[in-house]
Amino acid sequence: MQQGSTTTPSVFPGLHESLKAVLAERLGWTDLREVQERAYRAVSAKNDVLVLAPTAGGKSEAALIPVVDDILKSGAPGVACIYLSPLKALINDQEERIAAFCRPTGLSLAKWHGDVPKGCRGWKEGEAPQFLLITPESLEVLLHEKDLRTDLANLKYVIADELHAFVESERGVHVKVLLDRLDRIARRPVQRIGLSATVGNPEEVLAWFSPGARKKQVVAVPAPPAEKRFRFVVEPDQERRTETLARLVAGKKALVFVNSRSAAEGIVQAAAGRIRNLYIHHSSVSAAKKKEAEEAFHGGEGACIVCTSTLELGIDIGDLDIVVQAGPPDSVSSFLQRMGRAGRRDRPANVAWLLSDPRELLVSCAILECAKEKQVEPLVPLKKPYAVLVQQLFLLVAAVKRIGRGTLARELLALPAFAEITGEELDRILAHLAAEGFLDSDGDMLMPGPALEREFGRSNYRDLYSVITGGGEYRAVTPDGEPVGMVDARFAHRENPGDFALGGSTWSVVKCDESHNLVVVVPGGGGITSGRIFTSPGEEASLSPVVCAAVQRIAARGASTLPLGEAEAEILKGVLCSCPEGLPAAGLAIREEKENSGKAVVVYSFHGTRFNRVFAYLLRARLKKTEVRYDDERVRVFRVGKVGAAEKVAGAIREIAAAPYDENGAFPPLPAHPASKFARCLPEDLARTQALADHYRLGSCLALLAEEPVTVLPGPAQKSPDPDQFKRTDGVS
Repeated sequence: MQQGSTTTPSVFPGLHESLKAVLAERLGWTDLREVQERAYRAVSAKNDVLVLAPTAGGKSEAALIPVVDDILKSGAPGVACIYLSPLKALINDQEERIAAFCRPTGLSLAKWHGDVPKGCRGWKEGEAPQFLLITPESLEVLLHEKDLRTDLANLKYVIADELHAFVESERGVHVKVLLDRLDRIARRPVQRIGLSATVGNPEEVLAWFSPGARKKQVVAVPAPPAEKRFRFVVEPDQERRTETLARLVAGKKALVFVNSRSAAEGIVQAAAGRIRNLYIHHSSVSAAKKKEAEEAFHGGEGACIVCTSTLELGIDIGDLDIVVQAGPPDSVSSFLQRMGRAGRRDRPANVAWLLSDPRELLVSCAILECAKEKQVEPLVPLKKPYAVLVQQLFLLVAAVKRIGRGTLARELLALPAFAEITGEELDRILAHLAAEGFLDSDGDMLMPGPALEREFGRSNYRDLYSVITGGGEYRAVTPDGEPVGMVDARFAHRENPGDFALGGSTWSVVKCDESHNLVVVVPGGGGITSGRIFTSPGEEASLSPVVCAAVQRIAARGASTLPLGEAEAEILKGVLCSCPEGLPAAGLAIREEKENSGKAVVVYSFHGTRFNRVFAYLLRARLKKTEVRYDDERVRVFRVGKVGAAEKVAGAIREIAAAPYDENGAFPPLPAHPASKFARCLPEDLARTQALADHYRLGSCLALLAEEPVTVLPGPAQKSPDPDQFKRTDGVS
């Protein structure tokens, strides 16, 4: 896949005159950036394209310019381009940017998502927009609208924004299915353009987005070298951290990134009254509250938004003075997204790290070292998307009411998204769905069963249009019906929930309406139990394996390669002293240690919580009557025995690596809270197969254990200076 050359003539003079006028008169452009030149040539050559560029690197224009130019030159009735976004807010934000290209050139556009009033969705016959801005779930709805679907027959392009947000999830599989169905409607391959932040495996991501023999090309333009300003503040005392934060953001436009909703609520609660124009932005806050925060940045005064990853994506909040990272992010990719928010308009990126302990400084240094070396996390698509197959199966049966088994199998298994699913597996799913009442049969014909209608039949099967689980949260509204946000369903069902923090305010539940997934709330009084409603399985971030490996390299060498100040270097030296002597730069290291809770064999694995969770299950199965705890960097095994404990654990690791996949696969339990609403419709054996492949990623875990060298560190056992120095500890017993 070749990249464009910067020495070739500019494409600007050859653009359609209307487009050229927009670029020159409205934007003041006389030429294109390198990423836009390269993308134009790749798209014009009829490739599916993945455009990689940093935040504010011109990705959106890189996709729009060749698409608008071609539509203006060729013309076509109906919808010519679909802009597919993971977020409704991103569509709202991008609407004006896309309109700036479309309306002056005579092209029409429309948006369609859940917050668009029903009467404004769709179009009259003969009035289809040339650009349609839509979410995957709304696109699924559109594909079931027979009168409107015909206007997609001349579709030429799909632009998928923030593609990295889709790849590793069932929602990404759903996107792939939608793209394949659009090809069927158009009776030819619709050209695909993906926009993404930097990823560690761009060729693999493009192959996922554009499978098979389709022409494809990566357009990757790294950020030019630029000055960056970093500062570290390590402060264990929360009160002093809040004072420091107030000083850092005073009078500035600032984003304060945290890793969880509860952390965001806690900071806003602590900083209330100390920071002017303070706002909060996370997935449980109401849309109006988030919009208020975004619009605050367009004023002339300073403003501070405490946010989670919801502001990592491409929502335009304008120029920033500073980004504050309250605790390290969980990945290099997240850090690059966040840092990209600062340093626009030729100003150096200004990032302050506000950290609570020395261990957070170590992790922050690891992230910066990875960023410096351009080491970014690879994205791993799902391998066994049985649950999305069930969703598509239900949609098909509900739409046509009666369908033959053979026709259904041909419709589903011909989709590239399900290429790895066999006919025999589909037969097992169909048999299970029939046994559970989701399907009825009449000879070879299949029809909706009573369980399907009961579970998913509300509002004409509306629940089938999304793979996202919605039942875990309730809408919180005031007695007047004003939306406040979303709360955890388990919290809503408590007998006495008490006061809670949401959107930077205190609320109290006065009524729970289970039939409508709704709680009525009023302003609370007294103390706040900060953020407790947001604590849910998996919310707390765990470090990526890329970051963990960098932590191990720093620990092995005893210092960071970053030019740290004297104070930071001394703090880092202190935390590194607690790491075992002789720790290798890669591979597993085993050491016997004494801890407050007793003697333990500690395996320093440095692969992150996902790997260590599986590793802990497998060790517990091999080493009977032991207790195993894990965190991002270690697995600790208790009650192994008094003699040769470290060697005993090393032997168990060798046994795990040598054992067949199916034998190891018997030990991890099915997830207590499946991510998909359709996983519970699977037969148990396939639900386990799916969980092992995609929730636990057992195959890659076993491959790592087979490849990693194992070092047993010598020396007498010594009490660890700080056995709980790492971020989180979970146990398997």
